[in-house]
Amino acid sequence: MINWRDHIHSDPAILGGKPVIRGTRISVELILEYFVDGASLESVLEAYDHITAEDVRAALAFAQEMVADEKALARQRAA
Repeated sequence: MINWRDHIHSDPAILGGKPVIRGTRISVELILEYFVDGASLESVLEAYDHITAEDVRAALAFAQEMVADEKALARQRAA
């Protein structure tokens, strides 16, 4: 399993603190938008040739973990 923490970070000075691919201003949100619009991994990598497939997978892993955490919080609130 990929450790998204090696690739994703948040800094208030970069895009208002949105999580981004480390060393870039490419947000996790932007990566997700590409996939929602039907883009392939290859097309994302072509659009941003300075990121890697592992960076993109890390963005997806980050998003998955955030959703999982939100589900856990919702269960705790309901209990």
